[in-house]
Amino acid sequence: MSRVLHPRPTLYLVDASMYVFRAWHSMPDEWHDDDGWPLNAVHGFARFLVELIEREKPRHVVVAFDEALDSCFRNRLYPEYKANREPAPEELRRQFAHCKALSSALGLAVLAHTDYEADDLIGSALVQARAHNARGVIVSADKDLSQLLQDDDEQFDFARGLRWSEAGVKAKHGVQAHQIADYLALCGDAVDNIPGVPGIGQKTAAVLISHFGSLDALLARVDEVPFLRQRGSARAAASLREHREKVLMYRELTTIAVDAPLDPHEAPFARGGADAVALSSLCDSLRFGPLTRRRLQVAAGLDSTATA
Repeated sequence: MSRVLHPRPTLYLVDASMYVFRAWHSMPDEWHDDDGWPLNAVHGFARFLVELIEREKPRHVVVAFDEALDSCFRNRLYPEYKANREPAPEELRRQFAHCKALSSALGLAVLAHTDYEADDLIGSALVQARAHNARGVIVSADKDLSQLLQDDDEQFDFARGLRWSEAGVKAKHGVQAHQIADYLALCGDAVDNIPGVPGIGQKTAAVLISHFGSLDALLARVDEVPFLRQRGSARAAASLREHREKVLMYRELTTIAVDAPLDPHEAPFARGGADAVALSSLCDSLRFGPLTRRRLQVAAGLDSTATA
């Protein structure tokens, strides 16, 4: 897959938690630290990170982690937010710390906050980077993040090798990128335990948002809904009237915040120098084999013979 060269700086925004969880579920439980704790997730994450750097050769990168597991501002708005998820086991939580340390040792900017989710940190970093004339490549398959796409930004499903721009969102979800939050508020998001409006599924939500343009316009013109040539339109209108306040609150949950407190002087998040000592120590404690160790050192721009 060939890359298109852009004259503007390109900031890669990595949704780290997605790839840590994927590794946790897919990598065999073959590696353990000196205390017997598993290392499979960090091994899988390290391979992902190395492959990303090898393929894309990014000069500007942020790696965003979810630290607001139950303290996010969305939980104060809606206590049931993500309540359907089991807490991460300690065996996995410990590996998140290793993944952060590895990212930092490679010279990558690490973002985490107790009140904002990784999506919010990605959105906030992207907005700051745009002020420096940078474009974004969001490395995640998460549909929520598509709402951030503008102009020549891209979203990159790394595992499947798929990329799409703002123009490609409509084909994937039936609505425009800037309509994603409204769409999810209407039809709900089972992954995040957001129920949406009863009786309005994905297809109906896409039709309504596409027709009216926004959730606000839809609610303002709800009396027109029964006249649409859409099955169940009358029931949808009644449900919208009944759940008006709830759907507006759901939109607060589905809208990615772009005002998380980040250091504005860091944008557009150029890669820093790797920490050779920290990287070598991590390679030892995390039981990386010689091939992974060499790939990490090369990805970090270090002489692979210096810290082997």
